[in-house]
Amino acid sequence: MTTSPDDEATVIIRTVGALGRIELNKPKAINALSTDMVQTIDRALRQWATDTQVAAVLITGRGERGLCAGGDIKAIHRDLTEGANAGNMTFWADEYAMNHLIAEYPKPFVAILDGITMGGGVGVSVHGSHRLVTETTKVGMPETGIGLFPDVGGTYLLAQLPSEVGMYMGLTGQPVGPGAAIAYGLADTYIDRDRIPELVEALEAEAFAVDTVIARFAGEAPENELSVAEGWIAACFSADSVVEIIDRLRQHPNEDAQKTAELLGTKSPRSLAVTFEMIRTAKDMKLEEVLERDLRAASEIGRRPDLTEGIRAQVIDKDRNPQWDPPTLAGITEDEIRAILDTEQERTVFP
Repeated sequence: MTTSPDDEATVIIRTVGALGRIELNKPKAINALSTDMVQTIDRALRQWATDTQVAAVLITGRGERGLCAGGDIKAIHRDLTEGANAGNMTFWADEYAMNHLIAEYPKPFVAILDGITMGGGVGVSVHGSHRLVTETTKVGMPETGIGLFPDVGGTYLLAQLPSEVGMYMGLTGQPVGPGAAIAYGLADTYIDRDRIPELVEALEAEAFAVDTVIARFAGEAPENELSVAEGWIAACFSADSVVEIIDRLRQHPNEDAQKTAELLGTKSPRSLAVTFEMIRTAKDMKLEEVLERDLRAASEIGRRPDLTEGIRAQVIDKDRNPQWDPPTLAGITEDEIRAILDTEQERTVFP
């Protein structure tokens, strides 16, 4: 498949030589994903998978700010308030199917995680076979701040990280830089940002030699930015509940640990409790099982008030003062967590 680039398209799909190119093209919104974008990517990937003329796939994002900031949460909010979540269910099901396709892709899938790569941006990159980061990279799953949870198989990825870093990232929503991303297995290779155009040209010319090309451009990975915090992260985030994690953080002598306790106090209590349980159990699950659970949980979370309120506070009214319901972890019961995670859902990721 060869198409002419259209600067008005939100995703630009084309082949250059033997390289399938996916360019996210909503730079003003940091390439936030919509249903149409997800479906466009999915169609291209499925076609390229069996096309002997395509040797590898590359995904990049236009603009200076990042690969992808996640899903279009304004559209999610609109559907929650006007459409009874039906449109969101289509978006999530299609997105999660695409995430699984990337994870299982039969050809090299190269993602350049330049700048902000969060939420759904993680889903279109970190599941791939070749993950490249630059000096500007910020990788994270910030969903507890809007009343959601690390979806797109994010809890599956976070559960694999050592030293409780995955639990730390999932609960706090804090991103990590290129050094930590490589150290903990969220990325593979560091390149300088100013070499991206040259790298892309080389991949277009030598798509049958992805590993060789990337090795030519690879630089020394920066220091792991979280290395100095690993001790208190491991000590505090290994606790058996979110409440105990917060207690340990408050009592820890490290000032950053204490500040992290305060940060967790700003997140949706429901999201914290659900995310904790999802990361705790994801390590023993297959990715497809996690993605199916993501869809069930997203459906249930959408019926509760925090997702609408969290998006309102962050991007609609921008008062940054969400009124969570319930306001504290004491109001979240085990029965509610089980209801969110175990509910049967008509729509599935893998019908």
